[in-house]
Amino acid sequence: MPFAAAGAFVAALVLVLASFFAFVTYNAVIALGQRINKAWANIDVALKQRFDELPNLVTAVRGVMGFEQEVLTRVTELRNAYSSAAPVPDQATTSEATSRAVRQLFATVEKYPELKSAANVLSLQAEIERLEGVIADRRELYNDSVARYNIRIRQLPAVLLAGLCGWRSRDFFAVDDDQRTVAPVDLADSAST
Repeated sequence: MPFAAAGAFVAALVLVLASFFAFVTYNAVIALGQRINKAWANIDVALKQRFDELPNLVTAVRGVMGFEQEVLTRVTELRNAYSSAAPVPDQATTSEATSRAVRQLFATVEKYPELKSAANVLSLQAEIERLEGVIADRRELYNDSVARYNIRIRQLPAVLLAGLCGWRSRDFFAVDDDQRTVAPVDLADSAST
C-alpha cells in the first residue's frame, strides 16, 4: 500500500510539473508571437507614412525633372504596388524595390541645382530619408523577433506543443537574392554636374 501511494504521488507530481512547463511554454511562445505582430504593425505604419509622402515628393520634382520621367514613374508604380494585406515576403520585396527607387530618385535630384535648393523638396527628402531609417530599424527588430520565435518553437519543450498548437515558423522581412545586386553608378555623369 505505501508503494501505491508513493507511485500515485510521483505520477501526480509529474503531471503537475508537465502541466506547469506546458503552461509556461505556451505563454512564452504566445508572447513572442505577439511581439512579432507588434513589430510588423510598426513596420506597416512606417511603410504607410512613406506611402503617403512619396506622391508629395514626386509632385514637387515632376515639373523640373522633365527628362527623368522613368524614375518618377517607377517610384509611383512601386508606391501603388504596396498592399498591407500582402504576405510578408511580398511586402518585403515591394518595400526593398521602393527603397531602391527612392535612392535612385534622390540621386537624380542631386543633378538639378534648382531642386537641391528648393525648401519643400529638401524637407520631403529629409522626411523620406528619416522614414527609410525607421523602416530599416523596425525591420531589424521584426527579424529579431521572428528569429526568437522560430528558435523557441524548435526547442524543448515548445517543440512538443508546436504541432498541437499550430505554431509554424514565421517569414523574415528579407531581400530576394536578385535584389542583392548593387546598382551601377556612373561617376562620370555625376562628376559633370
